[in-house]
Amino acid sequence: MREVAVKFCIILLLLISPSVSASKKKHKYHKPCKQFVLYYHDILFGGIGGNDPVNSTSAAVTNVTKLGNFNFGMLAIFDDPMTKDNRLLSRPVARAQGFYFYDMKTDYDAWFAYSLVFNSSEHKGTLSILGADTMMEKTRDLSVVGGTGDFFMARGIATFETDTYQGNGYFRLKMDIKLYECY
Repeated sequence: MREVAVKFCIILLLLISPSVSASKKKHKYHKPCKQFVLYYHDILFGGIGGNDPVNSTSAAVTNVTKLGNFNFGMLAIFDDPMTKDNRLLSRPVARAQGFYFYDMKTDYDAWFAYSLVFNSSEHKGTLSILGADTMMEKTRDLSVVGGTGDFFMARGIATFETDTYQGNGYFRLKMDIKLYECY
């Protein structure tokens, strides 16, 4: 019986050791397998664009609370164009569809959850992105947690940088997307 247990342990160690060394190699994320930059354009209904439903790309579905001066509690749903350059009127290569809400009483801070929906000659499919946008930081990293189509099971980082902010209604984010797991 003891001989069988020893043989079993040796076989188990032999089976595990290649996978352990392979997993170490697999998780060294020095170089992304895919990288691209997109610009996210958000025009809030009732903000800088007024109450124009044609040009607005997002809408607040809850009002801000009186807890602090940083839009705390406001939830916005969006369907925003994503372009390859920072011009709002450039042809969109994707749509960002999801929501963000302001979740800090003492500073501007939001939490995003959305899908980038691609339907162009270059890419088809989606990328799912979520995380905290600590807006007062120059750059912020959000997680790419999955994808479909050309981005099947993708994992990586979307680095936000505020490109412009105009009052209470239009902002543009530069998004540097780096995927470290591509299939």
